[in-house]
Amino acid sequence: DALPISSARKDPAAPSAMGVSRRLLLVSNSTLHGAGYLDHCHEHIQKFLGQQVKRILFVPYALQDRDSYAKTARQKFESLGYGLDSIHESSNPAEAVRKSEAIFIGGGNTFRLLKTLYDNGLITEIRKRVIEDGIPYIGSSAGTNVATISINTTNDMPIVYPPSLGALGLVPFNVNPHFLDPDPNSRLDRKST
Repeated sequence: DALPISSARKDPAAPSAMGVSRRLLLVSNSTLHGAGYLDHCHEHIQKFLGQQVKRILFVPYALQDRDSYAKTARQKFESLGYGLDSIHESSNPAEAVRKSEAIFIGGGNTFRLLKTLYDNGLITEIRKRVIEDGIPYIGSSAGTNVATISINTTNDMPIVYPPSLGALGLVPFNVNPHFLDPDPNSRLDRKST
């Protein structure tokens, strides 16, 4: 389930984007049962990034084993024709964000992810690159959670505590990427939430 968002900023209360469009692909999860990593959305990713993007900056902070996570993401993105740099391998994460062509923040524990983004001073850097500079942003699960106003709707356990639950604010709402409506007759459209 992918929710592509590519529109000019419409929230008058939010910081100005100086007329630049936000390019976001928010994905509910990285893996569907019976399929490989990002297999369910790889066509959306390719269409979203297009041919102009050559390298992706991957943010694996939501998982503890960042090396293994980066290896998995690198293999997938290389199979799609993109290079991948993992931010955890950079000596200067903020500079890596400033130089990035596109950002992909993967899933895992949303609290761990947000705390590490704050610890590395990346909230403002990522927000600026995506909102003001208009680079593509892909979020999967926890990466989708942190794209919103806050992580208040996460299902994750607070294994660590970020200084704030306020997130990137790339969209003017919150989501729960793993929401399952118990009512099969509900009129709630999962792709619009």
